[in-house]
Amino acid sequence: MSKLIEHAFELAKQRFAAKDIDVEAAMSQLDRIAVSMHCWQGDDVHGFENPQGALTGGIQATGNYPGKARNAIELRADLDKAMSLIPGAKRLNLHAIYLESDRPVDRDEIEPHHFANWVEWAQHNNLGLDFNPTCFSHERSADGFTLSHADPLVRQFWIDHCKASRKISAWFGEQLGTPSVMNVWVPDGMKDLTVDRLAPRQRLMTALDEIFQEKLNPAHHIDAVESKLFGIGAESYTVGSSEFFLGYASSRQTALTLDAGHFHPTEVISDKISAAILYVPRLLLHISRPVRWDSDHVVLLDDETQAIANEIVRQRLFDKVHIGLDFFDASINRIAAWVIGTRNVKKALLRALLEPSALLRRLENEGDYTARLALLEEQKSLPWQAVWEAYCLRHDVPADDRWLDEIRHYEQHVFSQR
Repeated sequence: MSKLIEHAFELAKQRFAAKDIDVEAAMSQLDRIAVSMHCWQGDDVHGFENPQGALTGGIQATGNYPGKARNAIELRADLDKAMSLIPGAKRLNLHAIYLESDRPVDRDEIEPHHFANWVEWAQHNNLGLDFNPTCFSHERSADGFTLSHADPLVRQFWIDHCKASRKISAWFGEQLGTPSVMNVWVPDGMKDLTVDRLAPRQRLMTALDEIFQEKLNPAHHIDAVESKLFGIGAESYTVGSSEFFLGYASSRQTALTLDAGHFHPTEVISDKISAAILYVPRLLLHISRPVRWDSDHVVLLDDETQAIANEIVRQRLFDKVHIGLDFFDASINRIAAWVIGTRNVKKALLRALLEPSALLRRLENEGDYTARLALLEEQKSLPWQAVWEAYCLRHDVPADDRWLDEIRHYEQHVFSQR
C-alpha cells in the first residue's frame, strides 16, 4: 500500500507543479499549523471536579456510548490513542474542571499544581496546552448568571475563578514554551422577556476589566473572549452577545473567539474572519458543526470547514489565528469522534494550502471572474488526497480508514473494561 501511495504522490506533485503549486512547501506549512483538540469530547464535558454533577449553562452531550473516560489517567490514554492517528502538529485545550486533586477544590481556589500531570504529559508529547475557566455546571451558576450576576459576592467568585485560570494558563505557557490561549465564555442570559438588558452587560464589562487588569507575558498567555447567540435556558437574552464581545475585544485588544455554532443559522464564521481581524490582534476559532443550533456535532470536511481553512490560508493569517475544536458527541466512539473531526480540519487546511491562491487573486483583481470561477471549480478535482495520504505516511499514521481498526481494537481491550 505504501508504494502505491508514494507512486500516486509523485504523480500528484507533477499535477500540482503544472499549476505552479509547491506540494512540499504546502506540507511543510501544514506541519506548522497546530490544531488544538478539546479534552471535553472524551468525557462528555463532565470533568473531574464532580463527574456525576448535572451539566448546566446550555451544555448537553447526548448519547451513552460505552467507554467514557472516568478520570484524567483514562482521558490522557484516550487522547494518546487519538493523537497517534492524527498527523501533524497538535495542542490540547483544557477546561478548569479537568483538574486533579485529592481533596475538593472550589473553582476560585484552583492553582497550577492541580494541572501538573497535564503539563508533564504535554511535555512528554511535545504539545502546547490551552485553557478555559469553567463558568457553568456549578451551584453558583444555577440561576443562569456568572460574571454578570447582580449579587456582587457571586460575581466576585467568578471573577476570582477567571483570575486563577489566567495564572494557570500563563504557567502552561511558561512551562511548555508556547503561549496558552485562555478563552472566557459565560452562559449568562434569560429564558424569557428581559426588561433591563443594559445592566448585566455593564457588570460583565466591569468584571472582565478586573479579570484582565493584571498584565501577563504574551509569550506565555493570550486572553480571548467568546460570544454566543442563545442557549438552552437563555433563549431570549444572552449577555455576552456578538456585538458585546466584538466591541470588548476590539476596545481592549484581546483575542476574539469565533465559534461556528454561536451565530444565527444563516451566518458562517468563515465570512467573519477577515472582518474581525481588522479590529482585534488575534482570533481563536472554535471549529464545530452546528445542526440547526449550537449542537456541536463532529466536524465534517464540508463547505464551511473548507471555507474557514481557505480564509486562514488565503489571508496568510497563520500567526494571528488559533485553531481549536469544540464538539462533543456521546452517541459514537469518543476517540473516533476526535480523529474524524481533527483529520477533517487538517485535510481542509491541506486543500487550502494546495490552492493556487496567488493566481486566483490576480484574476479577481483583473476582473476575470469567469476564469476565477472556472479555476476554483477545477482545482477541487486535483489529486489532493494523494498528498494527504503521503502526509499521513510521513507522520506514521494510517493514510486511510484503517485507523478505525485501531479504534476498534482499543474499544475491545480498553473501553470494554471500564
